[in-house]
Amino acid sequence: MANVLILGAHGHIAQLAEKQLLKETTHHLTLFLRNAKRLTITQPDRETVIDGDAANTADLAKALKGIDIVYANLAGSNIEAQAKAVVAAMDQAGVKRLIWISTLGIYDEVPGAFGQWNHQMLDGGYLETYAAAAKVIENSNLAYTIIRPAWLSNKDVVSYETTEKGEPFKGTEVSRKSIADLVVKLINDPSQAVGHSLGVNQPHTDGPKPSFY
Repeated sequence: MANVLILGAHGHIAQLAEKQLLKETTHHLTLFLRNAKRLTITQPDRETVIDGDAANTADLAKALKGIDIVYANLAGSNIEAQAKAVVAAMDQAGVKRLIWISTLGIYDEVPGAFGQWNHQMLDGGYLETYAAAAKVIENSNLAYTIIRPAWLSNKDVVSYETTEKGEPFKGTEVSRKSIADLVVKLINDPSQAVGHSLGVNQPHTDGPKPSFY
């Protein structure tokens, strides 16, 4: 049994992971988000909700008491500031294991026509800010895993493969359910993929863009 802190707990993938963790494990979950009233708790004996700002080191440090693993499902234009706050708070609390959701394309690793399309769609500094945040995590002393999902679908399917940093990204899309499943696997075996940055896609989805575009 582990004490897991989920940052950005209102996110779609975070909620899918939460459901799976409650169903398949005995872990205790601390759900951290802005405006905590948005979440409905189903198992109060196993879930604690904390209202806080992920860019605020003090808010994070309070939430990290007694925590074994942090899963960060964060987003926004201030993602680099959030990464810095998470690293600082985890260092302060002596918590090492971090699972960090990023995005595809931060290393310019997406090849061909899809790579060009992806860059076009995520123009305007989006990739640069997410790349900067990933660099903060990679330069830390944390036992991190960075997850770089392909374009996300709400398909009711768990089917995925991974690529490593330095390898060309595969496929164009992946279900949120698949990303949640990978997060749960890493929480259940925290020794897996430490120091890795994993591209995640559904097999056989190669093409110039995702099927839903």
